Amino acid sequence: MKKLILTIIPVLITAVALGQDTAKRQRFNFHFQQTVITQYKPSFHADYNGDNSLLTKEETQSSITTTLFGGARLWKGAEAYFNPELSGGSGLSKTLGAAGFPNGETFRVGGAEPKIYIARLYFTQNFEWGKDKDTISDDANQLAGLKSKRYFSVTVGKFGMADFYDGNEFSHDPRTQFMNWSLMDNGAWDYPANTRGYVMGIHTELGQPNWTLRFAFTMSTTTANGAIWDQKIGKANTQTLEYEKRYTLNGQKGTFRILGFHNNGKMGDYRLALAQSPVAPNVDTTQAYGRHKYGFGISADQYLTKDFGVFAKVSYNDGKTQTWYFTEIDRSLSFGGVLKGSSWNRGDDELGLAFVANGISNAHRDYLAAGGYGFIIGDGKLNYGTEFIAELDYKINAYQKKFWLTPGYQFLLNPAYNKDRGPVNVFSLRAHVEF
Repeated sequence: MKKLILTIIPVLITAVALGQDTAKRQRFNFHFQQTVITQYKPSFHADYNGDNSLLTKEETQSSITTTLFGGARLWKGAEAYFNPELSGGSGLSKTLGAAGFPNGETFRVGGAEPKIYIARLYFTQNFEWGKDKDTISDDANQLAGLKSKRYFSVTVGKFGMADFYDGNEFSHDPRTQFMNWSLMDNGAWDYPANTRGYVMGIHTELGQPNWTLRFAFTMSTTTANGAIWDQKIGKANTQTLEYEKRYTLNGQKGTFRILGFHNNGKMGDYRLALAQSPVAPNVDTTQAYGRHKYGFGISADQYLTKDFGVFAKVSYNDGKTQTWYFTEIDRSLSFGGVLKGSSWNRGDDELGLAFVANGISNAHRDYLAAGGYGFIIGDGKLNYGTEFIAELDYKINAYQKKFWLTPGYQFLLNPAYNKDRGPVNVFSLRAHVEF
């Protein structure tokens, strides 16, 4: 054993040394994360249940994701990233019954057993000019070094749209921030992704000192919430455009983002489904190429003090064609705030409170009321009401900013837009490791 240790130590020291080209330019890095979320739901009242309803009985479910992050600098301006990932477990009621689902780490995959897959595999070429530089820190999918504040980059491969778009200082990542689906992204942005949340495509970015413009052209899946990429790229594709403005207000940093999207593919039409079958319509039977979904999202975050910040988001899509990627939300408004624990001598802890109001289009509403089903909601009939959500979390730095524990509570009123069901209380405990 001693001989083995004496052999391994020099190898590790050499690897660390090789990882740094200079003190400012990292050649490669490796990171790790694991997130386990356990959620408990007491029983609640409902007048009726459908195939996609949140179960009324008492229930406890857990999910797990484990990700390895590898990055390498290839040549000047070129970087490559590779992320194998494992996920398993289940959301409450098999991740059905709420448009703003309580656990952003669960997927509609149809099985709870852990699976290993390639989450990300992409290449980025960066072109820089100008003398103003930003210092980039060593992080997951981010190599340390200096980067010009003026640049143009092209990324090609498999990635998550949330890696580059719809960022928010306080409400974006269910592994470290709020856990609800409609808080990790603009709720009405039907963002392109496969079942597990990743997409194939090209992403471009033009960066300036105070603003960034992004555009992505990505593939679509053959079915709603599907895993198989549609090879008819000319007919099934998505375009996403985002402008981000960074500024300071009273000496505190803030960011404003506006995003627009246009999805094309073999989608179903809610009104056509109702015309074909007024009782128990099936939107899948109306699928045809040439259908579109468009919309926008606006997001802002602002520090008011060094320890307290607020955010707000509003989003919309036309709601004519069936939801294809994310979740069944056609209009969404969310806002909230995060307070760091400096005043009680826990400067790395965070207390967060957020509120959400989700809605759907008239066509989508009529479809569900007639007994139609989407891939995540559908109670067999509908007494429509806005889906209201409140989430309260307290994130604890349990060990050296590497291990975090987050107890949380969510209140869901009118889950899946149905006044005849709920309200629902969800209690959560999240354990997150990263290094």
